[in-house]
Amino acid sequence: MAKIIEKKELAPKCYFFKLDAPRIAKKAKAGQFIVFKIGESGERIPLTIAKTDPEQGVVSIIFQEVGKSTIALGKLNEGDDITDLVGPLGHPTRMENYGTVVAIGGGIGVAPVYPIVSGLKKHHNNIITIMGARSRNYLILESEMKEVSRQLIVTTDDGSYGRHGFVTDELMRLLENSLQPDLVIAIGPVVMMQAVCAITKKFQIKTIVSLNPIMVDGTGMCGSCRVNIGGHTHFVCVDGPEFDGHLVDFEELKMRQRIYLDEEKQALEAYKQGQVKCGHC
Repeated sequence: MAKIIEKKELAPKCYFFKLDAPRIAKKAKAGQFIVFKIGESGERIPLTIAKTDPEQGVVSIIFQEVGKSTIALGKLNEGDDITDLVGPLGHPTRMENYGTVVAIGGGIGVAPVYPIVSGLKKHHNNIITIMGARSRNYLILESEMKEVSRQLIVTTDDGSYGRHGFVTDELMRLLENSLQPDLVIAIGPVVMMQAVCAITKKFQIKTIVSLNPIMVDGTGMCGSCRVNIGGHTHFVCVDGPEFDGHLVDFEELKMRQRIYLDEEKQALEAYKQGQVKCGHC
């Protein structure tokens, strides 16, 4: 179990939890994730670790309510326990001095970008961060990102804050203005990462993406998180979550993300009607 020692709402249906998890906090590094479960019959869901404090023995997660399990998680409060918490899982981000790095976070993808950028700053990288959201109300971690970035560019789809448009618009603007980054890191919706990689491939810029497909056990046994990377099958939970974005088969990934769409809708509807309960709910 992991006790929730702090809870904050960062944006509509987007929460920050600080969890008492000393064993995970001691070993976790940027880019890694945890898998949580609420109740004995709950499903296992992966979430990126947003921050760790080994001395205090806490890890922080940021998540958005989307399906049954994340909605159930959002209903928990300070003092409640998460039934199961496993981690850290996956390979950490490779930290070194790359030079100039453009870090791109879309929506809730800003959460996993933050610890990566924080780590890269310590390795003296020149970091330009582009973060985007649907509107100003959905922006998260803006002040935190500003502290660890040499330049921060904010975009909103509706133009309510920052620059009107998408993160890809700003990436293209930077590249067309002769910026030559040594590395691009993109985390967010699959369509956003795919669009970023399409741009960087034309400019021959190394690009890393962090994938978050459907996952069950988190140990490579179930095979549900398999992805096609350069024509070869990989399992995100044990081989990732980061991959060369130019090698990812995004079309197959999008197809696999939709496999259980009907079942997910049914589970959510049953949960809303009280036919299914999760842990403390």
